[in-house]
Amino acid sequence: MPAPLLDAGLGLAASGLVCGAWAYAAMWPASQIFGPTLIAGSNPKEAALTYDDGPNGDTTLRLLDVLARHNALATFFVLGNFTRQQPEIVRAIAQAGHLVGNHTMTHPWLHVQSATRIREELSGCNAILEDTLGAPIRFFRAPHGARRPVVLKITRELGLTPVQWNVMAFDWTPHPAVALADRVKRGVAQNQKLCRGSNILLHDGGFLSLGQPRMPTVEATDLVLTHLAAQKIAPVTVDAWV
Repeated sequence: MPAPLLDAGLGLAASGLVCGAWAYAAMWPASQIFGPTLIAGSNPKEAALTYDDGPNGDTTLRLLDVLARHNALATFFVLGNFTRQQPEIVRAIAQAGHLVGNHTMTHPWLHVQSATRIREELSGCNAILEDTLGAPIRFFRAPHGARRPVVLKITRELGLTPVQWNVMAFDWTPHPAVALADRVKRGVAQNQKLCRGSNILLHDGGFLSLGQPRMPTVEATDLVLTHLAAQKIAPVTVDAWV
C-alpha cells in the first residue's frame, strides 16, 4: 500500500478509536471515565427500583399503590416540565416516602448541549422540585445517561450526586410485563454473581408527553418485587449507597 494511503488508513482507524472511546465514556451506564457516578452498593442483597420520565398521572399513582402493597421504597427521577403540570403527583411520591431526583426540565441529550443549557436544565428542574416539595434535591440522573465532564461538573456544583444504573428493563418500548420482569431478574442475578447491588432502570412516564403507556412497567414492578422478596433482596433508595 502506498505510504499516503497507509497514513490515511491509520488516521481513520485512530479517529474511529477515539470516537468509540468518547461514545463509551459518554453513554455507557457504568463508565466512570468522565467522572465518578453513583451506580450501586456492594451488597448483592440490595436493589434500587428507579423510575424516570414522570410524573405521569394515574400511571404513577398506580405504581405508588403497587410499591405500598409491597412496603417498598423507590427512587423517582422526574422532569421539571411535567412536575410543573402535575405537582400533586410529585408530592404524592414524596409523601409516600420515596426519593425524588432531578431528571432535567425537558430531557435533552446533555452530552451535546452547551454549558449554559446544561445548567438551565438542571437548575430549572431543581427550582421547581424544591418549590413543589419544600426540600432540597440531592440526586440527578442524566437523560439517556448521556454526560461529558462539564455535565458532571455542573451537577456537583449544584449539590447533586449523578446516578446511573446497572440493570435495564428496556420498558421505553412496548413489551409485556412478564418480559420486562424477566429482564430485570436476569440483570439482578448477574449483579449478584459479581457481588454488587442492583440499580434497576424503569420508566413510569415518557419524555415525549404526559400520558405515555407505562402500565406494563407497573405490572412488572409487582412481579419484580415478589421475586426480590423471595430472594431476600431488600429494595432500597439510591441514597442508601452514598
